[in-house]
Amino acid sequence: MEITKEDKSMPLLGDDFPEMKVQTTHGVMKLPNEFTGKWFVLFSHPADFTPVCTTEFVAFQKRYDKFRTLNCELIGLSVDQVFAHIKWEEWIKEKLGVEIQFPIIADTGSVAETLGLIHPGKGTNTVRAVFVVDDKAKIRVILYYPQELGRNMDEIVRIVEALQIADKNKVAMPANWPENELVKDHVIIPPATDVKTAEERLKQAKKGEIECYDWWLCHKKL
Repeated sequence: MEITKEDKSMPLLGDDFPEMKVQTTHGVMKLPNEFTGKWFVLFSHPADFTPVCTTEFVAFQKRYDKFRTLNCELIGLSVDQVFAHIKWEEWIKEKLGVEIQFPIIADTGSVAETLGLIHPGKGTNTVRAVFVVDDKAKIRVILYYPQELGRNMDEIVRIVEALQIADKNKVAMPANWPENELVKDHVIIPPATDVKTAEERLKQAKKGEIECYDWWLCHKKL
């Protein structure tokens, strides 16, 4: 069955990030326009002043500089009110010595509904969702975690970096890149789609220009 835009209950990969006006700890923002020309990671958390969420915010903040070197911003979200976000930020700074520098959306429920962040089978709070959006405002990755599982922030950094490299070089990224068990830090050359290209790949491999397990599985170091 063909899925039309009218049928979708949430955005899908490749869609434009929905336009929305949001209240944040940094004031009112219009998304995705606020981050025009930049990548951004929007992540939701179940609630302020909760243990796992606190560890996640500290972890995101400690990697904020790395995200920024990738031309990528962070923006958090939960259905708590903005004053709760502010008090939670103050607690984190006072008790843990970490200042949260990225904005947090105070959602009334409309953003959560638009992005599919409320999963009834996991309660009434927002699940731990991650939306990776590129500099053209296209949704590139969507991740969902249950409330009881904290996220791996290094993986989210890896996702942004890998997608940017893939886009720039027209390649694909292997499992566990840059520490893949077969090709190490190499990138994958898209498979040949015709006989001529397949033959050329094997010739390139013989010349040492690329490496191939076969014509359809070739890789190279950038």
